[in-house]
Amino acid sequence: MRQATENDLETMLSIERECFTAEAYTQEQMGHLLKSPSAVSLIAKVDNEVVGFTIGLIEQHGKTKRGHVYTIDVALKHRRIGIGATLLSEIEGIFVERGVKTCYLEVRADNKAARELYRKHGYTELEPLENFYSTGIHGIRLKKEL
Repeated sequence: MRQATENDLETMLSIERECFTAEAYTQEQMGHLLKSPSAVSLIAKVDNEVVGFTIGLIEQHGKTKRGHVYTIDVALKHRRIGIGATLLSEIEGIFVERGVKTCYLEVRADNKAARELYRKHGYTELEPLENFYSTGIHGIRLKKEL
């Protein structure tokens, strides 16, 4: 694991496009997230190859800091070996170090594998999000007390 930088953007975009279709972040969107001063972004590597990443933001709501995981992406050929779980644990740890007490994220309603990962990590489903990703592609907002 290491901190992601703007130099990783092309590799991250390639993995993003492999993981998501219409709802994939654009280069502009991902670049904006990476440049944010409140961003927490991590790269996962196996044998010196970038195999996944996560990007989240620490958002201030009044006097409360909340973590918001925007994406966790793992290249298809590196799935089911714990990389997504490790990325999630690492970003949560950084959130806690920076004073975050609660973490939120959104997931596609039809992404059973991701929903199960988040459930195993203590997330609870808060609310459905109709047409969150695009028309007919619904999401669910989840929450975890850190």
